[in-house]
Amino acid sequence: MSQQRQDRRSQRTQQTLMDALIALLAVKHYDEISINDIIDHANVGRSTFYAHYQGKDDLLKGGFERVLDMLIHHISFSEADQDLRLDTTQLFHHAQGHYELYRTLVWGSGFDLLTKDGHAALSAKFQESFTLHLSGKPEPSIPLVVLSYSMAGTLLILLKWWLDNKMPYSPEYMDEIFQRLVMSSAKNILGLTETIEKLN
Repeated sequence: MSQQRQDRRSQRTQQTLMDALIALLAVKHYDEISINDIIDHANVGRSTFYAHYQGKDDLLKGGFERVLDMLIHHISFSEADQDLRLDTTQLFHHAQGHYELYRTLVWGSGFDLLTKDGHAALSAKFQESFTLHLSGKPEPSIPLVVLSYSMAGTLLILLKWWLDNKMPYSPEYMDEIFQRLVMSSAKNILGLTETIEKLN
């Protein structure tokens, strides 16, 4: 089997396992779901599961890592007007479309797991992107590692609040709040032009 086919097969298996976890979350609390529940629902063997993940928490983290990767792809930097925008709309749309998964992260032990691991991963991705985009620019007034950590924490807290309150605003409006609340200050710290539009 070619490496490409093997990679596609591995990705399909990982998605099948994540889909099984999400489906189970609709009827069970995260803490009550066992590995057997997941593999039975996904119709895969135990050895197949452990070929991809160390355990249930690892599966959960793996799914969230893919969400983080998707989010980082929406960071864009324009040399023309020195504007930096982190578009979080897709993250909120993803949470809206996978409410059971995110509900578990907020109300179950899964959120405690990702508060630590997800925060660190998101912060590192922010810092990496900012370092790349700001190469050759003057050092910001606050170290990028501190700025990135603060931004990641605020975004996760906003997401938690939104889900706690049963998503009272649209993903687009939540992104606008993030732009005003977080990116406005970040642009000032980074010495970039602010182009935040007024909230409707």
